[in-house]
Amino acid sequence: MDNITTYREAVKEAIRKAMREDERVFLMGEDVGHYGGCYAVSMGLLDEFGAERIIDTPLSESAFTGAGIGAAMNGMRPIVEIMTVNFSLLALDQIMNNAATLLHMSGGQFNVPLVIRMATGGGKQLAAQHSHSLEGWFAHIPGLKVLTPATIQDAYEMVGLALADPDPVLIFENALLYNSKGSLDVHATPTPIGKALIHKVGKDITIVSYGISLFKALEASKTLAEDGIDAEVIDLRSLRPLDDETIMNSIKKTHKVIIVDEGWKSGSISAEIMARINEQAFYELDAPMERVCTAEVPIPYAKHLEDAALPNPEKIVAMAKKMMGKS
Repeated sequence: MDNITTYREAVKEAIRKAMREDERVFLMGEDVGHYGGCYAVSMGLLDEFGAERIIDTPLSESAFTGAGIGAAMNGMRPIVEIMTVNFSLLALDQIMNNAATLLHMSGGQFNVPLVIRMATGGGKQLAAQHSHSLEGWFAHIPGLKVLTPATIQDAYEMVGLALADPDPVLIFENALLYNSKGSLDVHATPTPIGKALIHKVGKDITIVSYGISLFKALEASKTLAEDGIDAEVIDLRSLRPLDDETIMNSIKKTHKVIIVDEGWKSGSISAEIMARINEQAFYELDAPMERVCTAEVPIPYAKHLEDAALPNPEKIVAMAKKMMGKS
């Protein structure tokens, strides 16, 4: 039977399950112990598992991410929590030059089974330095897997999938999703890493999304349906690897595509997706590809400006109508 729970509790339950089943699993990061995590994901885990497995670290992302890499190389299964994605830049040297490269540089001798979780995204009035959506940047790096769980089910399943992977996996959890509620089936067979899911079948236009953009796309699809436009909505789930097959098969059916990306447009994951469509399905297109991205500005603090900068259902609807000749 499905249980109704929150995104936050789904992540916590996945971590708890993994720690109960495998003594090699531990969680480390800033304020994950006594405080319960910046977004309360690890609340109560310190009491259950103790300070040797729920580890409060100093405020040094480079240091504790490096410690996680070392632990992973020595047989442990660490979950490193970086408080927010902007702080991950302080650990970028460890992530890119060590975690992502060591398997290659060791000639296949050393895997790094490290899981790094972090909150991402704007919309919380945390201003320009704490509202980044940099998951597309990390998807640029060979040697990493980049996951973007949108649903309660994926928030739960992706923790276990990441821990089972022999190589480093980054999980980007949009901070606005932590309070969201939905059904969770803990007995369901997990959808594999790298497999996109179609959340709404349609025939007129494809909307490609990930993370919180999935719900913006689904809301837009309802509005479009009122105008007789039948949109197909894809949740990528994984930005590296990308599920090219699901994207291209959808375009072969609808012949039009919009990519919704919480990142900035220039050099974005949306640009990569558009390039792949151009390479693999150009002659299936009946209209130029379009995208809805975050405005090319530091994210504003003022709510009305922040709302204007981020993708939203209204922007998706307007773009779809333009492409369908109904604007």
